[in-house]
Amino acid sequence: MIRMIPVEVDGGTAIGVEVKLPKTTLLSVSTEKGYIMCGALDVGLLNEKLKERGIIAGRAVGVRTLEELLDAPLESVTTAAEALGIVPGMKGMDALARML
Repeated sequence: MIRMIPVEVDGGTAIGVEVKLPKTTLLSVSTEKGYIMCGALDVGLLNEKLKERGIIAGRAVGVRTLEELLDAPLESVTTAAEALGIVPGMKGMDALARML
């Protein structure tokens, strides 16, 4: 099952996507600039092999719902996200505000 919901962020709107898979759920919330995602996101891959793309993204681990993803501290972020002031430990919702 796939669920998509609008997420209001500081006067803007992001899109939350929840994909139910066998034994796991993929979670992401995206803006036009970047996104936050559950532990399935490979920040190392984005920073190393896809560095030239400048992907703005953050990863939160141990989250099971979109609501948890928004409230969770980010465990890791890409180099491009750091350039926007997004840092590990920042809540997902705060990171999205910087991506608008």
